[in-house]
Amino acid sequence: MATVPKELEREHRKLERRRISGKRRAAKRPRRYDPVTAEIIRGAMETVCFEVATHVSLTATTPILNQSNERNATILDGRGRLAALSVGIPQFMLSSTLPVRFAVDFFQGDLHDGDVLVGNDPYHGGGHLPDYNVFAPVVVGGEVVLIVSIQCHHADTGGAAPGGYIVDALDIWAEGVRFPAVKVLERGVERRDVIYMMKTNNRNPTFIGDIRSQIGAAQIGARRLKEVIEKYGVDAVKHAVDYSIDYARRRFREEVSTWPDGVYEGTAWVDNDPLGNTDIKVKVTITVKGDRLKVDFTGSDTRQNVSANSTFGNTRGYVVAQIASMMDPAIPKNEGFFDSMKLVVPKGCCLNPYDNKPVAAGTHHPGVEVGEAIAKAMAQVIPERCCPQIYKMGMPTVIFGTHPKTGKMFIDHSVDTFAAYCGAVAGRDGWGAMNVSFGNLIRATAEINESIFPHRQMARDYATDTGGPGKWRGCPGSLYVKQLTTPATIYSYVVGRKYPMPGIAGGKDGMPNEMRCRVGSEHEFIAEGPSRQVPHEANEAYAYRYGGGGGWGDPLERDPDKVKEDVLDEYVSIRGARFDYVVVLRGSVEGLDLEVDREATEELRGEMRRARGG
Repeated sequence: MATVPKELEREHRKLERRRISGKRRAAKRPRRYDPVTAEIIRGAMETVCFEVATHVSLTATTPILNQSNERNATILDGRGRLAALSVGIPQFMLSSTLPVRFAVDFFQGDLHDGDVLVGNDPYHGGGHLPDYNVFAPVVVGGEVVLIVSIQCHHADTGGAAPGGYIVDALDIWAEGVRFPAVKVLERGVERRDVIYMMKTNNRNPTFIGDIRSQIGAAQIGARRLKEVIEKYGVDAVKHAVDYSIDYARRRFREEVSTWPDGVYEGTAWVDNDPLGNTDIKVKVTITVKGDRLKVDFTGSDTRQNVSANSTFGNTRGYVVAQIASMMDPAIPKNEGFFDSMKLVVPKGCCLNPYDNKPVAAGTHHPGVEVGEAIAKAMAQVIPERCCPQIYKMGMPTVIFGTHPKTGKMFIDHSVDTFAAYCGAVAGRDGWGAMNVSFGNLIRATAEINESIFPHRQMARDYATDTGGPGKWRGCPGSLYVKQLTTPATIYSYVVGRKYPMPGIAGGKDGMPNEMRCRVGSEHEFIAEGPSRQVPHEANEAYAYRYGGGGGWGDPLERDPDKVKEDVLDEYVSIRGARFDYVVVLRGSVEGLDLEVDREATEELRGEMRRARGG
C-alpha cells in the first residue's frame, strides 16, 4: 500500500478542517428567502385578515357590525408590530396596534396557545371605549410568532348614558368600563367569570353575542395563520414580516425624497366640543428633509377644560392614514410607515391628553382634523396628491329608547346611508356617498334598519349646491330625515357649521352641516353649541343636511359643459352655476334645452380674473 506523503496529508487535513468550518459557518448564517415568497406570505396574511373581518359581518348581531362593517382585522408579529391588514377603515386599522403591544408587554411569557384577549382602553393604546379589540396569539414552540386582531365598534360601553358617547363626562371612567387587556379565553377555555362580568356591565342586549363573534373570528384567524406557518415555516414567516416592513420603510422614504425640502404648516379647527368650548385648534408643522419626515403638533389646543380629546393612538392612526393617502397606494401599510416618520405630539394637548381625560367624542373631533391639517400643510408642495381624508359630523346621531315590540332598550347609532364629506382631488370630482377615510364602511339600508329600530327614513337625497365649487367639484351632501315611531332620545352634537369641509388648491369649501331636532312639532330647533340629549315624541323627526366635500382648484377653470351636466343632475343649481362657477346657461332644466352661453361665460370669467389681478 502506497504511503501518503506527510505534506500531502497535512494539506488534506487543512482542507477538511476548512470544509467542516465552512459547514458550521453556513449553519450559523441566516437562511435567505426570496422576496417572492415573502410577498406570497404577506398576501396570505391579508387574506386571513379579510376572512376574520368577514366572519364578524356574518355572525354579529348588531347592525353597526353585521350591516355597516365597522370592523377591521390586522395581523401583528410577536413584538406587536403591524405586519398586515386588509380592506377596512384606514384609521381604525392603524390604531389597533398599540393595545396589542401593551398586552404583549403586560403578559410577558404568559401568552399561550388558545388564549384570546380583549382590550378597549384609550389610555392603553386605544381610540375610545366603544372600540373593542379582540386578539389571539399564534404560539409555535412556546414562542408568540404572530397575533391576529379584530377591532369592532360596539353600541354601548356601560357608561353614564347609553351609546358610549357621554357628552358631559368628567373623566374616562364616566364614559364606560375600561379593559386594558383581559383574557376571555385561557388556553382555549372560556373564562365564564370575565364574560359574565362584561355582559353585566353593558346595556346592549346583543353585546355579548358580538363579543363572541369577535372571539370566533380571532380563533379562525389563529388557525389560518398556523396553517401558513406549517406550510412555510416559522423562519420564513418572520422573514416575510421583516421584509414587508423594510420594504414599506424604504418605499416611504423614496417617496418623501421626491418632495421639496422645507417646513410646511397647516391649521384646522373644530367648531366646539360637546361642552360648548369653541374653536379647538389643531396645528401641524411638517418638516421634509431629504428622505426624512417630521410631523409635529406643537401649538395645538392645550385647554384642560376641553372635552374633545384624541388619544395618542387615535392621533397616530389619523396621521398615517392621511399621509398614506398621499403616497403610492402599492406601499404596504404596516409598521414601516410608523417607523419612517418622527411624530411629535406634546403631552397635554388635545391630541395627546393627560391620562383619564374624556375621549369618546375626540376619536372623531379633533381626531379627523389631524388629517385636515396635514392635507392643508402638504397642499403647499404636492397639491395634486392632497385631499383631506376626513368627515365633519360631530359624532354619530345616537338614538335610544324602549322598543315598543320587545319592551327592551334599543340603541340606534344611525349608521344609515347618506352622502357627505367627499372632497375632490386633482382630476376627479368628489365621488359616491362616502369619503375615503371611511374605507369599506357600508351604511345600512333603510329597509333593514327600519325592520330593527322604531323609525322611518323619510328622505335621503343629494342636496343641491352643497358640494364645494372647484375645477373639480366636491361631492354634494345630502338631506336626511328620520322620523321616530316611538318616544326616544337623540344625541345632538354637530360640528362643520363654522368650519366645513375645506377646499384645496383654490377650491371652495363644502356647504356647512345643519341639524334640526323635533321636526314636525312646534318645538323644532337647530342643534348648535353644546351637545344635548334631546327627547323626541313619536312622529317627530330629525333632519340632518350633511355638508358636501370641498372642491379642488379654481372654479373658473371648470369646464362649462361639466357645469351644465351638474345642473342637469341637480348637483348644482342654475344660480350656483352663475355665481360659483361664472357659467351662463340659457334654457331650463325642465325643458331639457339647457345650453352654455359661451360668449357670455368667457366675458364674465375674464372680468372676474381681471378683478382678481390675474
